[in-house]
Amino acid sequence: MKKPAFRKKSGAGPEEPFEPAAVEPTGAGETTRPAVGPPGRSAGKTTQSLLAAAVVLAAVLGIAEARPPASPAKADAAGAPSTAQVERTAAVCPQPLQGLTGSTTLTAYTPPGTGSATGGAGWLTDQSAPAVPPTAAPSAPASAAPSGSPSGSPGATPSGSATPAPDKNAAPADAKLTLTKPGTPATGPATNGDAAPGTGAVATGALAPGFTVTQTTVVTEQRGLGLSGLTCTPENTSFWFAGASTAGDRVDYLSLVNPESSAAVVDIQLYGDKGLIDNDAANGITVAPGSSQSVLLSTLSKGAVTDLAVHVVVRSGRVGAALHAADGAKGADWIPASADPAPTQVLPGLPADTSAARLVVWAPTDDDADLKIQLSGKNGWFTPAGNESIHVKAGMVAAVDLGKVTRDEVAGLRLSPSDDKHAVPVVAGLRIDRTGGNGKSDAAWLTGSNPIGARATVADNRAGASTLFLTSTGDAATVKVTASAGSGGGTPATKEVQLPAGGTVAIPAPEPAGLNGVFALTVETESGGPVVGARMLSIPNKDVPMFTVQALRDDHSTVQVPQAAQDPGVVLR
Repeated sequence: MKKPAFRKKSGAGPEEPFEPAAVEPTGAGETTRPAVGPPGRSAGKTTQSLLAAAVVLAAVLGIAEARPPASPAKADAAGAPSTAQVERTAAVCPQPLQGLTGSTTLTAYTPPGTGSATGGAGWLTDQSAPAVPPTAAPSAPASAAPSGSPSGSPGATPSGSATPAPDKNAAPADAKLTLTKPGTPATGPATNGDAAPGTGAVATGALAPGFTVTQTTVVTEQRGLGLSGLTCTPENTSFWFAGASTAGDRVDYLSLVNPESSAAVVDIQLYGDKGLIDNDAANGITVAPGSSQSVLLSTLSKGAVTDLAVHVVVRSGRVGAALHAADGAKGADWIPASADPAPTQVLPGLPADTSAARLVVWAPTDDDADLKIQLSGKNGWFTPAGNESIHVKAGMVAAVDLGKVTRDEVAGLRLSPSDDKHAVPVVAGLRIDRTGGNGKSDAAWLTGSNPIGARATVADNRAGASTLFLTSTGDAATVKVTASAGSGGGTPATKEVQLPAGGTVAIPAPEPAGLNGVFALTVETESGGPVVGARMLSIPNKDVPMFTVQALRDDHSTVQVPQAAQDPGVVLR
C-alpha cells in the first residue's frame, strides 16, 4: 500500500485546528484505535495526529531548552560532582541504664557552618511511645455530611480541610530539648530511672550540618559505678561490638531504640572463643515503633563467657543500637559500635595513666587472622614488648591482657596484618582501666575508628575535665581545635596542633573565655594525616577516677551532588 505523503507546514502563521482521532471503548479498561485505511479522511486524521504530536514534542523540547538545569556552584568544567550541605541529620541515643542513683545529661550541638542553609531546628524526644506523627485528621462524625453529598454542597466537608500535617522542619511540641542556633550547645537532663527510654534526635536546615548529641551518665552506687558516655549514632541495619562479657560481675545490656513509625525485627549474634553462640531467643526480636528495648546479654550467652563480640543485624526496619558494660565496682561505660570489619583497625584514646588494658579481637570471616599490635607514641609507631601480635581463629574471638601498655605515655593502638598478602577483616575493642591512689577504679572501652576527615565534633565538655588524643596514622598533620561558646555564655577559642607522622599528642581541651555551662569541641584536619582522635572526659567522684572516652568521627556534614547536564533528547527515550 502506498504511504500517504505529508506536507511540512512552513511559516509563522497560526496553527491549524486539530481534531483527534476517535477512540472507541471496547470494555472495562480497554480501548481500540481506528484502523489505518487508504488515503482519505482517515489519513487526514492520522496526519493531524502526527502533526499534533510534533507540536507537543516541540513544546516539551522548548520547555527543556527554556529551563536548563542549574549548574552546581562548585562543579568544575569537567563535570565533577559539587559539594552541598546536608539538610537533615538524625541520631539515636540509647536508654541511659543509670540505676537508682544515676543521672544522665543530653547535650546537642551544631558547629557554625559556611553554607547558605537557613532556618531549621534541632530537637530531642523520648522514644517510649509510637513515633507516628499526628498527620492524619480525626475521623469526622457520621452526621458531618450526608452520604453522597457533593463536595461543594452546604454541610459537606470541603476538599482539603483536614488538619494540616505538622512542619517536619520544626521541633514537635513534646521535644525534651531544643537547639535554636549553631555555635551554642543546648543541654538538659534525660529521663531518670531504670525504665528511662532512649532518645531520638533530629536537626534540619542550618542546624543539620555537623549536628551531634552526647549522652553522659554518672552512677555513684556500687552496681554500675562509673562515668558512662557516648556520642549518639544514626540508626542503621548492622552494628559491630567487641569487648562484651557475661563473666564475673559483668552486667552487659544491649539497648535497641526504634525511632521509626513501623516495627523493626532484630537478630543478636554472640561470638566467643568457640565461635557463634547459637540461641533461638536471640533471633527475631521485635522492637515496636517509637520504642526502646534493652536485652541482658547473659540471657543469651548460655553461661558465662569472658570475652564476647556482638553483631546486631536488623532484618526489617532500622534501629539505634548501643552496648553498655558494667563491671561491679570496677567501672562502667558504653562499648562503642566499631567501624566495619577491616584488615587494619586503629583505636585512639589511651591515656598515659592506663593501669590495665585488655584487647578483644573477632574475625567474622572463614579465615584466620594474624595481626601485628603497634602503639602510636609521641614519636611514632612502636611495638610493645611481649605483646607483638595476636592470632584470631576464623569466626572466633581472641583476647590478650596488655597490662600497663602505655608506660605513662598517651597512645593510640593499631592492628594490621602480619602478612600484607594475607589481610583478613577483623573487629576490635579495647578495655582500659584507670586506678586512683585509693585503689578505686573506672573503666572505658575503645573501638576501631575511622579518620576524622574534614571535621568532627564532640559535645558536653566541662571546665578542666576534657582531654583530646590525636593520632596521625600517616604523614605529619596539622589540625585546628575550636572550643564553642558555653551553653550559658562564653567566647569561642581556637588552637592549632601539630602532629608528627605516626605520632600521638594529648592536649587539654581549649576552653572558651568566660565559660558558663558546657561547651563543644570541633576538630578539623587542615593538612596531612589521616588523623584519628578521641576525647576523654574525666570527672572524679567520691575518690573514684571516673572517666569516659569518645572517638571523634567525621560529621559527614556535606554530600556529593552529581553534575547535571542538559539533554533534551531524554524525552525521546
